[in-house]
Amino acid sequence: MNKVGFIGTTLLILLALVASTMFVVDQRQFGVVYQLGQIQRVITEPGLSFKLPPPVQNVRYIDKRLLTLDSMDTEPVLTAEKQRVVIDWYVRWRITDPQAYIRNVGVDESAGATQLNRVVRNAFQEEINRRTVRELISTRRETLMADVKREVTEAVKGAKPWGIDIVDVRLTRADYVESITESVYTRMQTERQRVANELRSTGAAEGEQIRADADRQREVTVANAYRDAEKVRGEGDAEATRIYGESFGKDPQFAQFYRSLDAYKTSVGKKGDVLVIDPAATEFFSNMRAPQPSRR
Repeated sequence: MNKVGFIGTTLLILLALVASTMFVVDQRQFGVVYQLGQIQRVITEPGLSFKLPPPVQNVRYIDKRLLTLDSMDTEPVLTAEKQRVVIDWYVRWRITDPQAYIRNVGVDESAGATQLNRVVRNAFQEEINRRTVRELISTRRETLMADVKREVTEAVKGAKPWGIDIVDVRLTRADYVESITESVYTRMQTERQRVANELRSTGAAEGEQIRADADRQREVTVANAYRDAEKVRGEGDAEATRIYGESFGKDPQFAQFYRSLDAYKTSVGKKGDVLVIDPAATEFFSNMRAPQPSRR
C-alpha cells in the first residue's frame, strides 16, 4: 500500500507540475511570460503554450482589444476669450507592444488609462486655450479633435514609447460652467420675454386699429343704408301722394270716406282705446251710420 500510495502521489505531483507548465492564451489577450520578474517572451497568437513551472516562470495577460477611455475630470478649462467651459471626451486606444507598455506604463490596462487621461486632458486644455467658444462648438471642432489626437500620439510615441496606438479622440460635450450657463439662460429668457411683450404690444395696437376701421366702416355702411332707405321712402311717399291725389280727384266722395277710415284707425285703432261720444250728435261717425230714408 505504501508503494502504491507513493506512486499515486508521485503521479499527482507530476501531473500538477506538467499542468503548471501549460497555459492558454485567449484571442482577446496577450500572454506575457515572466522569468524571475523579467519579461521572457510575449505570446501574441491564441492557443495552448508552455513555460517553465513557477516560480521560475509565470504568465500574465494584457487585453489586446480596442479600449475606450472616458474623461474622468470635470474641472473647467479656459478658451481664448477666457471663458470657462466644461468638456467631456473619450479616447479609443489599443495596446500593440506589450513589452514597451509594461516597461514604460504598467502591468495592466488601468495604469495606461490613468496616464493617458492626464495626457489627453493636457492636450485638450492646450488646444482649447487657442480657440474661441464658437470655434470650439461649431466651426473648428473637427480640427480641434485632430490636433489633440496628433499631440497625444506624439506623446505616447516619444522617447519612451508606451506601446499603444491612439485610434480616435472625440469631444462629446462642451458647455459653459453652471454659473455662466444660468446667466446665459436668464439673459435669453429676458430677451425672449422682451420680444414677446413687443409682439403683444404690436398685436394689441393693430387690433385696436382693425376694430376702429371696422367701427368706422359700420357707421358709414349704416349711414349709407339709412340715406338710401329715406330716399326710397320719400320716393314711395311721393308716388303714394300722387296716386292718392289722382284717385281723390276722380271721386271726392271716396276721398272723404277714405279720410274718415284713417281717422277711425288713428282714434280707436289700438287695443284699449276708449271714446266717450254720442255718435248721433256728431258727424265723426256719420260714415258708419246707415243712410236715412228720404222723406216725401
